[in-house]
Amino acid sequence: MIYGTIHQLKSKGFNVSQIATQLNVSRNRVYDYLSMDRTTFDQWDSKRQRKVRKLDPYREEILSWLQEYPTLKASQVEDWLRERHSNLQVGESTVRLYVRDLRKEHGISRMTKERKYVAVQELPPGQQIQVDFGMVTLSHEDNSETRGRFIAFVLTHSRYKYVEWLDRPFKVADMMRCHENAFRFFGGRTRELVYDQDALVAVNENK
Repeated sequence: MIYGTIHQLKSKGFNVSQIATQLNVSRNRVYDYLSMDRTTFDQWDSKRQRKVRKLDPYREEILSWLQEYPTLKASQVEDWLRERHSNLQVGESTVRLYVRDLRKEHGISRMTKERKYVAVQELPPGQQIQVDFGMVTLSHEDNSETRGRFIAFVLTHSRYKYVEWLDRPFKVADMMRCHENAFRFFGGRTRELVYDQDALVAVNENK
């Protein structure tokens, strides 16, 4: 249906950018479909539908992540998949190519709006802890690399910190355990805790 709609809009004088915006697809996809006649498209589409990819069973799940978090990296998608589907057996390149193709097919760009920062008022001792997750690539002497994941607790007033590391994605049980360890380390709990948006903490930012 989208093939016919693209050609129909083109015949009415719409340019590629207007068609892509109206149909919520990438401009590359519009160019590709305009370059094919009906016979060529039908042959290509039939071949594409016959080709089953390893990640097809998780297509809608991955697509929903990319649509909700456009800046998501393929490595993060891989981590989320492995955390939710322990029996998944795919290589890193398979995930990267699948994510790339989904982005191209649905016109999902990784470009982000410029983030605006403002000064936060100084808070009294015991008022707030800021909690955030992070990931870094660790290089070893044998030239191999692994991903190190951490959760950081920062006392807003004093900037005193507590950090724990894992060599795998954090799960909810890990997060709870780390909170208890941080409270013991600080000698208590602040009145409030502030979190960045993370799938372990917030399922929906409006809730």
